[in-house]
Order: sequence, then C-alpha cells, then structure tokens
Amino acid sequence: MAEVVEVLVPGGKATAGPPLGPSLGPLGINVKAVVDEINKKTGSFNGMQVPVRIEVDAKKNFTVTVGVPPTTALIKKEANIEKGSAEPNVKVVGNLPFEAAVRIANMKLEGMLAYELKTAVKEVIGTCVSMGVNVDGKRPKEVLAAIAEGKYDSVLLK
Repeated sequence: MAEVVEVLVPGGKATAGPPLGPSLGPLGINVKAVVDEINKKTGSFNGMQVPVRIEVDAKKNFTVTVGVPPTTALIKKEANIEKGSAEPNVKVVGNLPFEAAVRIANMKLEGMLAYELKTAVKEVIGTCVSMGVNVDGKRPKEVLAAIAEGKYDSVLLK
C-alpha cells in the first residue's frame, strides 16, 4: 500500500526541513531527491504556497503531484500585491487585468465547481470582490454585471 504525504510548500523553494523532512524521513526515501523534484515542478509558482502530494510505494519509489495554488495567491501574483484589502468594499489594493482572470480561471477550472470558462471567470472575479481588487480598472461587481449582460462573451465563449 502506498504512503501519501500532502503538504503546502513555497513554490520552487522547498527544503528538507519542515514540513517535508519530518513527513518523508520515516518513509525511508531519499528526501533530497523528492525536494529537488518538487522544486523543479513548482518553480513557476515562485513566491506562492503550492499544494504538493507525494506518493511512496512499497518499493520506495515516489511520485510527486503538484496542485494549483489557491485563487487568492494567483490573484495576488497577477495583480502584483502583497495581500488583499482589510476593507475590501472601501479600500482597493490592486487591479487585475481581465485576461489574467481568464488565465487564472483556466488554471483552476478542473478543481472549481464551474463547468464552463464563463462561470469559472465569475468565480475568480468574485474572489476579487472579497480581496478589494479591481478588474480592468472597474469594481468587480460591475465586471460581473457586464459578464452577465454578455459584454465579454467574445473572450469567454471561444
């Protein structure tokens, strides 16, 4: 039976220290090899916390599966902000281009409740509402209304 370890690691900067080392050490595998594999696979998510799943079989072979960072982390990276607003309905902390919202929705589509891109983009923009991040220079709720009216269908229904 395979042992499974699931952890959040900093993209491209995992180390043999906690949380990986203590979790993998007792399994008798080469921790450095696992860390190198994780860093290779998560390098593009530099600066974000990335969910990683490591499966170790009875012969001590391992498989590393990298998840997609949380939507908030992707928005922060695309909008180039440190954190969301403490008062999202009052204070705006950044701006997310609409194309970036579409990119994030495509990345996250598999794990979302949405079945189509249009709904997934609405979920991403909904997250912008609670973070105090504008979309294309407009309040997120205005953009959601425009999506509902079909103003972005040329981009979303390809």
